Amino acid sequence: MDSMYIPQEKAVLALRLLLEGNSIRSTERITDLDRNTLMSLLVKAGDRCQRLMDEKLVNLDVRDVEVDEIWGYVGKKENHRTAYEQDFAEIGDAYCFVAMERNTKLVLTHYLGKRTVPATEHFVAKLALATSGHPYQLTSDGFSPYVKAVRKHLPGRVHFAQLIKVYSSPREGEQRYSAGEVVEAVPVRRMGYPERDRICTSHIERQNLSIRMGMRRMTRLTNAFSKKWENLEAAYALWFAYYNWCRVHKSLRVTPAMEAGITDHIWTIADLISC
Repeated sequence: MDSMYIPQEKAVLALRLLLEGNSIRSTERITDLDRNTLMSLLVKAGDRCQRLMDEKLVNLDVRDVEVDEIWGYVGKKENHRTAYEQDFAEIGDAYCFVAMERNTKLVLTHYLGKRTVPATEHFVAKLALATSGHPYQLTSDGFSPYVKAVRKHLPGRVHFAQLIKVYSSPREGEQRYSAGEVVEAVPVRRMGYPERDRICTSHIERQNLSIRMGMRRMTRLTNAFSKKWENLEAAYALWFAYYNWCRVHKSLRVTPAMEAGITDHIWTIADLISC
């Protein structure tokens, strides 16, 4: 790993532990690697995984794409920031925008930023690079900036719809951590001619669960949150590369990258960090 003098088998073990939901400190105790070494390893591995995805996930033919955002934070939650920290964008809420092909389960692209119009446009622009010019169906939640971003970066290339969920009032005791029960999901056509029975966000929402189960820093109600934006970016890149190339999807019986025709075999973590 560049200038790091770690035996490959120990580096692979450390990354595997991080990908299976262990925290930095628990991985430190298991591997006897210093936590600073582990974080340096994470960043270097994340950089390599990001380069791999930027190289391989380009101009792909897709049929059904679902997009969503998953919330996290760096350092502290947004409403806990001090007046001095308001000028630092890399502290507070951090939303990861994720696009996934519904049939192959391939994560096409992601972008870490704030839940803003510029971040949404940057994400959709990355999605435009990842997908070919063949028309496909795109579904998002009801986040309004998607409409303008899709019209700007994907004109004539997608049949776009939003699935707008209507929530009930939260029950007593659930106001802080739980959203209200979904009482209705209303499909709304935004562009082209999306087929109603293909308007769905269930698969990308299941991906959000996989993220929270596999990345300790994204587990709710713990003290394992990210302290640096760079580390969270690296953790996401490592997770998505591992999910696409190394992890066999239970329903597909192959990895998403194999199902999409990007590779013909299951990769190991050693393959990821040596690419």
